[in-house]
Amino acid sequence: MRLRSFVAAALLQVCLVGVAHAKGPFGTVNVGGWVGGAFSNDETGAFSHCAATAPYANGVILVVSQNAAGIWSLAFASPNYHFNKDENAAIDVTFDGREQARLYATAYRSDMLTAVMPLNVVHTFQKASLMVATAGHAVLNFDLRSTGPAIAALANCVTRVKADGLDKAGDFTKGATKPATAADKQGSPPTAKSSRGTKSGFGTGFVVSASGHIVTNNHVIDGCSELKGNLTGEAAMVLRVVSNDASNDLALLQPASTTAFRDFARIRDRSIHSGDSVVAIGFPLHGLLTSDFTVTTGIVSSLSGMRNDSRFLQISAPVQPGNSGGPLFDTSGQVVGVVTGKIPGLRIAAITGDIPENINFAIKTGALRDFLDNSVVPYQTAEPRGELKTTEIAGNARAYTMLISCNGTVQADAKK
Repeated sequence: MRLRSFVAAALLQVCLVGVAHAKGPFGTVNVGGWVGGAFSNDETGAFSHCAATAPYANGVILVVSQNAAGIWSLAFASPNYHFNKDENAAIDVTFDGREQARLYATAYRSDMLTAVMPLNVVHTFQKASLMVATAGHAVLNFDLRSTGPAIAALANCVTRVKADGLDKAGDFTKGATKPATAADKQGSPPTAKSSRGTKSGFGTGFVVSASGHIVTNNHVIDGCSELKGNLTGEAAMVLRVVSNDASNDLALLQPASTTAFRDFARIRDRSIHSGDSVVAIGFPLHGLLTSDFTVTTGIVSSLSGMRNDSRFLQISAPVQPGNSGGPLFDTSGQVVGVVTGKIPGLRIAAITGDIPENINFAIKTGALRDFLDNSVVPYQTAEPRGELKTTEIAGNARAYTMLISCNGTVQADAKK
């Protein structure tokens, strides 16, 4: 009951100028974990703002609001906060591990910080799946998967209340569309007509946490509107993109529905050396070769990739299309890299007159761990202890190595 009262108070009082008196809610916003509606200024009776809250397990309640002037705000509220009135704080927010913004918040009340959200941040907030907020030494993680419909409902709330009044307020989630911003209204230059085609393909991924975080390559998921993953012999599950890093060719996926994994990969906590043996596991040429994963072995040929790129390992373990995103193991069964590709043999042959053999690449664990840290993934590391047979490494990997299936629509600019 105390939490419910606190949520109600946060809804009533969140506003850009810290309105202390508000009445509501009028109508309803109820989508995903977000609950709210429209509110009036209790002193004047005029429409003030539309707001919705979502409580999180970390003890913080997010409050999103759009006022009658169309300005958006984001508030962080908790009964455990004790701010001084008008205290200011900078809050850094990161969306899906790649897009960042700094919000400047003010404590209009002791248990809540409220910040204006610029329109570009609203757009990112609406489409993101994960937000990490950092203020001082505090780092908080927020699941935003239901935020898109909530933002749309709040924008619909403001539009409808301004047009029809508070007395006609109803269910604002009905008929809600993506909120238009000033930039949207001004429009963008007309684009050339495009021709559409379908994209489909396969890659490999591997689970790195009990919560089902799955690592693969960015090029495996790029352009996919539908992603599925399945362990050998098990039914496919729908996956969503949590974050991606195109420059390092990494992507993080997670099952769309809550799924717990008992088995997942551990990342080697020591450097690997040239000449060390490695094992690559993946699903190459799926549909042409076996439907089971394949296992190949080799060594670390070099500690850098093309043109001395230190983010990559060069390996001799044979890989083919479909191996992309798969785990590369040391002889103790710890992950030492993410398979990303092979040298373009025919292109090199056209230049040199010779077809290169067994020149393949994997992303090092340094880049992988930075990516997972930025995505706030609770992965585990391990020291290499003892040497396993290749069959044992493969047997262990079966429980967390996935075939990744991609379906989507690609567009190509029409000839002018």
